[in-house]
Amino acid sequence: MRLIIVAGPPSAGKTTLTRQIINGLQNKSKNKNKVSYLKIDVVRAFEDEELKKEFGIPTKKIYSGDLCPDHAGIMVLRDAVVWAEENESDLLIVESAGLCLRCSPYVTEGLGIVVLSAISGTNTPLKMGPMITLADLAVVTKIDLISQAEREVFREKIKEVNGNIDIIETNALQGTGMRYLMRIVDSLSDIDKEKVMLKGEPPLGVCTICIGKKDIGWQNHFGVIRRLKDADYLYRGD
Repeated sequence: MRLIIVAGPPSAGKTTLTRQIINGLQNKSKNKNKVSYLKIDVVRAFEDEELKKEFGIPTKKIYSGDLCPDHAGIMVLRDAVVWAEENESDLLIVESAGLCLRCSPYVTEGLGIVVLSAISGTNTPLKMGPMITLADLAVVTKIDLISQAEREVFREKIKEVNGNIDIIETNALQGTGMRYLMRIVDSLSDIDKEKVMLKGEPPLGVCTICIGKKDIGWQNHFGVIRRLKDADYLYRGD
């Protein structure tokens, strides 16, 4: 079975892109159980219901709640692979809310796609961190809403973060520019579920705010803390 993990900021077009992938695969096959879909969100999600109704595929969703959605996805991924295999699917698509920009949901097996909206601002890629640096492929959506010059700047900002990443530009709503992506999906190898591991080193940082203490000011906390006058460009923890 193949694996695709789709991440990116809210409203970037992750589900629309996923819809195009499923539609492209189903156009090649009458077997509607070829794809299983798992949605990971924080509080509420409806995408699983929409895709199940539209394509007749097995879907699930989990809510991460107080937990980072990328962490929640890693915790349930092994179970998700087993569930998709039980569905006799040959592709599992996991869509992560991707709200914690210090983390990423990508693993060593399969394909990691980061979805970025072209209208989010030219400096957006510089704010994404490991969500881009650890991805295999960047899909830039809504390109019809910006100028050619803005598109080129946006591409350069992505390359500044990850110089080796492949970039696909698309208006995912209409599915333009999707043929290259579908060729990549078709060429994916099956995963070895015993070798699936998180890409990169996850960040380590826990403080008393993490466990629910509400007092403001570093004087009232311990763990990873910092005073305003000690702040520097990038805080790595103590």
